[in-house]
Amino acid sequence: MRIAEALIERAALHRRIEDLRARITRYARIQEDETPAEDPQVLISELDRALRHHTTLVQAINRTNAATAYDKDRTITDAIAERDEAATRQRIFKELAAAAAGDFGGGFGAVRATRTEIRLVSTIDGGGLQRSADEWAKRHRELDTRLQELNWRTELLE
Repeated sequence: MRIAEALIERAALHRRIEDLRARITRYARIQEDETPAEDPQVLISELDRALRHHTTLVQAINRTNAATAYDKDRTITDAIAERDEAATRQRIFKELAAAAAGDFGGGFGAVRATRTEIRLVSTIDGGGLQRSADEWAKRHRELDTRLQELNWRTELLE
């Protein structure tokens, strides 16, 4: 199995675990003299198996990512951390650029509807922040593309 396939399976297991949790919760309490549509104990057993399988899969993914070179100086794990940083920086700079623009859509740095209102001015360069956000978005895409390529080529370590 390749890392990419394991990641797809992990996502499916995550959805299955959430579904089982919701179903168990739904039948945790029922009206007296009623029978639940599903046996909560059977669902709990299914949940236990799914959680154990999820843990085993995540451990194998983590082992593989830590042992696989992304390039000559970094592992896949290192690149994932850098990709996450790029996504966080992109999101923050985009939010800051919007805040600097006043979120009025026109990019006005100083806005005042009437003469008696308080005048708001930007204290940071919204355009520069947006350029930074765009650069970090590009970096995220580059890292993610290479990671996806490696995920489809790399066999999962058991």
